[in-house]
Amino acid sequence: MRNLIARVAAITSVAAGAALAALALVCAWQVFARYVLNNAPGWTEPVALLLLNTIMMLGAAVAVRSELHFGFVIAVDSSPPRLRLLLQTVSRGLIVLIGAALCFWGLMLSIDSWPIAMAGAPLSQGLTFVPLATGGALIALFALELLWPQAAVTEEP
Repeated sequence: MRNLIARVAAITSVAAGAALAALALVCAWQVFARYVLNNAPGWTEPVALLLLNTIMMLGAAVAVRSELHFGFVIAVDSSPPRLRLLLQTVSRGLIVLIGAALCFWGLMLSIDSWPIAMAGAPLSQGLTFVPLATGGALIALFALELLWPQAAVTEEP
């Protein structure tokens, strides 16, 4: 199972990197079209925002798996071992809940706004919430992976 999740994390990192490269291309085209061709396309801004959302959520998910996200590291690291385990378990459990909430509400927003056309681009407005739902699911998955080994440790007498 760990290998599968590691592959998902690697694919997530590659997807975030590809979205970053695409964002750079879209922004470069925006600047070129505006200042050289004097004809700014309307689709570049909404597509850039979609790519930015994708980078942000996929990057956040990978950061959760690597445990490079925001946290109270000094308090946790300086705690006694049992308290440290409790704090890590609570923290990871909260991250699972937050990821699940992002996934659920991202899906709801996407479904509700799918029939609406995106301003400036021939895309659905609901597409802008797909990275929120996907990133939330990945955040929950990666936090569960971090939480799973602790369940075995806490079951010992």
